[in-house]
Amino acid sequence: MLTERAAALDAADPLAHVRARFLLPEGVAYLDGNSLGALPAAVPAVVEDAVHRQWGTDLIRSWNGNGWWEAPTRTGDALGRLIGAAPGQTVVGDSTSVQLFNTLLAAARMRPGRRLLLTDPDHFPTDQYIADSVARLLGLDVRRVPAREAAAVLAAEAGDVAVAAYAPVDYRTGELYDMAALTAAAHAAGALMHWDLCHAAGALPVELDAVEADFAVGCGYKYLSGGPGAPAFAYVARRHLPDFDHPLTGWHGHAEPFAMAGTYTPGADISRARISTPPLLSLLALEAALTAFDGVEMTDVREKNLSLTGFFQECADELLDGLGFTMATPRDPDRRGSQVALRHSEAYPLVAALTARGVIGDMRAPDLLRFGFNALYVTHADVLHAVRELLAVVTDGDHQSPEFRQRPTVT
Repeated sequence: MLTERAAALDAADPLAHVRARFLLPEGVAYLDGNSLGALPAAVPAVVEDAVHRQWGTDLIRSWNGNGWWEAPTRTGDALGRLIGAAPGQTVVGDSTSVQLFNTLLAAARMRPGRRLLLTDPDHFPTDQYIADSVARLLGLDVRRVPAREAAAVLAAEAGDVAVAAYAPVDYRTGELYDMAALTAAAHAAGALMHWDLCHAAGALPVELDAVEADFAVGCGYKYLSGGPGAPAFAYVARRHLPDFDHPLTGWHGHAEPFAMAGTYTPGADISRARISTPPLLSLLALEAALTAFDGVEMTDVREKNLSLTGFFQECADELLDGLGFTMATPRDPDRRGSQVALRHSEAYPLVAALTARGVIGDMRAPDLLRFGFNALYVTHADVLHAVRELLAVVTDGDHQSPEFRQRPTVT
């Protein structure tokens, strides 16, 4: 029955043709695109050209002749389409941590006299570390409030909160929060809303302009499939650009960078969010990767991701019942992002043994098996195969082998 359901769902998939835009290894069901996206077919040729012709032959002339200088804003606008941002508000370059620090500190400085910075105790660790760092620099207090309680705290502390910094998707469980409601709650309190879109960009129809978000950041290597170490993006709402006081005033953000002035004058537009020379090879790879979304509507991506995650839950319910697994991801589609997490006391060895069988997911301490679903290349057949292989691992006892119980540095 599950086999027929998977086949029927895949046959009706309007995004089935997009899978051919990726170079997927034979015999692998890749369900870890929420950590590192699969390789888009458009990327290798672009990187080869960037290395051999643009760098190797054209050399420094590529800044003008091959559009290197405009790449951060050009790629930012292409990416902006996927996160509901009109052109001129998104820039790409630097790492997620750098973008997070810059935008969060700038946001906090835009609310002088307010002492609180709210963030989620379940936020990704870097987000929490950066929040603490920003607070130390500005003399603020960080209050860790779960996303589901943030609106009430914002209302109670209306005069004191400078910035609320959250993610729409819990990176561990895949739980989805209401961006519009939390942004509105922040604004009602006079605070600014800062979003981390690492687990949403490319997976959900994020509408930054529509929900009136203030700032957002996100990486380029998860659902956007920009490659390992792909540069991150920063979004600054157009209404905030005149007051955006960038903490790292590098020369690429100057109004006239090649005037080589000794004092800083910020650019008039999103270019002021630039710092210095971006990692061009990675940036051009990301730009090429984004072409995988050409002609793709994010509403269709969302519909398929819900189908994939729902089908995974259905398969897990039927095949893994009584084997020590519990569902950590909400069943309600409105509360589910694009991943499913299962709890099990043997999470790490199970994932390791599953990977050896060609089904790649990952785990998060202490007990979560995570499976990410990129609608552009994952099929329902992949989902069913993954759950069947997980069942085989448990019933065969593969995970009891010592080789799967020794943890490497990266888990």
